[in-house]
Amino acid sequence: MGKFKKDGGKELPEISTASLPDIVFMLLFFFMVSTTLRDVEMNVEIAVPGANEIVKLEKKDLVSNIFVGVPMQKFRKTFGTEPRIQLNDKFATVDDIQAFIAAERESRKEEVRNKLITSLKVDKKTKMGIIIDIKQELRKASALKLNYSAGAAAPSN
Repeated sequence: MGKFKKDGGKELPEISTASLPDIVFMLLFFFMVSTTLRDVEMNVEIAVPGANEIVKLEKKDLVSNIFVGVPMQKFRKTFGTEPRIQLNDKFATVDDIQAFIAAERESRKEEVRNKLITSLKVDKKTKMGIIIDIKQELRKASALKLNYSAGAAAPSN
């Protein structure tokens, strides 16, 4: 009878990596779809006022936001507790608004530049003086389509 001989020198076959790119792209696609990107980091605290008649904006890519509110706690030593204007991720003054609007127009396609909407997200405790100054600068920049952001009002009894 013959003896069975064990070959100790043979190794396990290599793992096939042919499907690895498919798996990587599936994971990449999943995370791209499920992740929401935040455009602007908030530097001011905003509690929007309530409203009864609210209309949701259809094309948010045509909206430029101007935020007005009290600086967050980490910025109060530098900027104080008075309401401040935030354009994109930076604090700004009223004089910076025209340049901001011009930059926003330049960053958009030619055919949608006249459809841009400026949205004011203002804390409900902010005085109207700063809002009037902002509106004057928007008029000078020919940004006449204006939107005020608001939340749903609490139902009254």
